[in-house]
Amino acid sequence: MEDNIASQEAILEPVSEHLDHVARIQQAWARERPDLDVSPQGVIGRLHRLAGHLTEQLLVVYQRYGLQEGEFDVLATLRRAGEPFERAPGELAAHTMVTTGAMTKRIDRLERNGLVTRRRSGTDGRGRVVALTAAGRELIDRAFAEHMRNERRLVDLLAPEDAAHLEALLATWLACFETPLEARE
Repeated sequence: MEDNIASQEAILEPVSEHLDHVARIQQAWARERPDLDVSPQGVIGRLHRLAGHLTEQLLVVYQRYGLQEGEFDVLATLRRAGEPFERAPGELAAHTMVTTGAMTKRIDRLERNGLVTRRRSGTDGRGRVVALTAAGRELIDRAFAEHMRNERRLVDLLAPEDAAHLEALLATWLACFETPLEARE
């Protein structure tokens, strides 16, 4: 409890005269509930807000290519699969972490726009395969190149050593929730 009070006092002391949104919330909670340790909000709250800001910046590029976030994800998943740039819908769902129902809607729209095709699987007569069309490959190659430039711009807001440290910390923390997959040979 004594450690908790000490950490709350640190939260109540402004770090600078311009507190960010999360610091203001922490201060209010520390004042109203001094019995609780609100310091985790400093990390979780900032990650949550940052994710929103980053997503907003990433969507600008997707929209420039007429894509929604999920459609970009499907095209990118097919492209990084390598020749012949195809996967079964179930594989796509697993590689993009969405339900098969949501995947069907994405594939339908991409197919209507001529970016993917669906055909019967050569190995499983009942199965289907989704493949990039030439137009889909050309679009995702251009969109992904711009996406990487955009991500570089966002990461470059940090000093290189800070970005490397942050990546290592996030990888360690993410491993607490996700089992890393073996690298493909």
